[in-house]
Amino acid sequence: MDRRQVLQLGIGLASSAWIIKTLLDQRSFADTMTMTSEENAGTMATNKADKTFPVTKTDAEWQAQLDAEQYRVLRTEGTERAGTSPLDKQYDPGTYYCAGCDQALFTSETKFNSGTGWPSFYQPIDGAVGTTTDKSLFMTRVEVHCSNCGGHLGHVFKDGPKPTGLRYCMNGVSMRFEPASA
Repeated sequence: MDRRQVLQLGIGLASSAWIIKTLLDQRSFADTMTMTSEENAGTMATNKADKTFPVTKTDAEWQAQLDAEQYRVLRTEGTERAGTSPLDKQYDPGTYYCAGCDQALFTSETKFNSGTGWPSFYQPIDGAVGTTTDKSLFMTRVEVHCSNCGGHLGHVFKDGPKPTGLRYCMNGVSMRFEPASA
């Protein structure tokens, strides 16, 4: 082996080690978030299919109530394209509600500009959301859903601002905004 091949091999091994560590960190975070939510809120499940939600409708009822994009995101765990939601740049005082059941989810006081193209918050309203482990797309993430209807809202990551250090990265189409009354 010449020097160039040794250098390439070293870079490849270091990159592989970094990727594995990152994936393990995300898995550990996902497991911790799910466990902590179950212990603290009592409203979480490791699998949404195992949970009965207060608001339950048939698939036909959800399709009749929601527009096509809301249905795709809320009921089939889709993701809207980044930068497409007007709620991303909404910073007026008010409350964000679930588009599926009208449960209050987040207040404007916890919203921040994450630069991701999705509305982001550092903390939900107590008891408003649940989390589950999402192992799709060859990674482990923490999915966030409405604790009232089970609608998919987005994901939570551990790269947010103080005081929680969390970033609840939400699909704007999963929510509606109601301004605070003057």
